Amino acid sequence: MNETNSHHCNLNIWAHLPDEVWNKVANIYESMPGWMGYTDGIPHWFGQEEDDIFISASVEPSGLSFHAQMNQSDWDSWMDRFKSEATRVLGFEVGEPEDGFV
Repeated sequence: MNETNSHHCNLNIWAHLPDEVWNKVANIYESMPGWMGYTDGIPHWFGQEEDDIFISASVEPSGLSFHAQMNQSDWDSWMDRFKSEATRVLGFEVGEPEDGFV
């Protein structure tokens, strides 16, 4: 079954990090599958909130926050790739604070 679900994820990429880090994050955004660009400063992949399939990101007090609507396996694959690429590019292990990543 390929059911579309809503997904959320917070990562340990914090708002207070320097611009050099955020410039690298912007480059990672653009390298990810489905990149569509920014709308009102919000990055989007595959579509926007009114579409059936989308991923968007925002910077929150809880870290870099992703919201998505897609099937579970595509979401897991995309997020694993983002975490792996961010870890490689940023030089620290990127993951969810709830899983102990700080």
